[in-house]
Amino acid sequence: MKRIKSLAAIVAIICVLSFAANAQKKDERAPAQGSVEFQSASNPNARTLSEFVRVGNILYLSGKLGTDSTGKLAAGGIGPETKQTLENIKTVLEKNGSSMEHVIKCTVMLADIKEWADMNTVYVTYFKKERLPARSAFGTSGLVNNARVEIECMAMLK
Repeated sequence: MKRIKSLAAIVAIICVLSFAANAQKKDERAPAQGSVEFQSASNPNARTLSEFVRVGNILYLSGKLGTDSTGKLAAGGIGPETKQTLENIKTVLEKNGSSMEHVIKCTVMLADIKEWADMNTVYVTYFKKERLPARSAFGTSGLVNNARVEIECMAMLK
């Protein structure tokens, strides 16, 4: 009986030590708890925001407009602006270890909700049909720089 109690005590100690060791192991992809990476916008006209914030293995992109590298909106209305916006998102994702295939959620803000169908015609071409991210869309009373569309998204790292 004494041996059984001793054996049980040894097993209990091993279990506790094993649990403690596993609790201390860290996922190589995830930074330490509370670790957040902020990345400044590459556009010098947008110094008031982070281009994205990385928490663990997720990138949270700030809203993107359909502007070129000089800050000029794509000409031609909602279709060309949506295309340029998504190209801007794609560029940021690819430069930071992700891709359009890894987008998990988008929020689309439209200056005029009546332009949703035209925006959506372009939007869906950037994602595989079987991998469409979750999405919300809403109309606003106006967007920065008189843009027609602004899109923010969240994406997993590759």
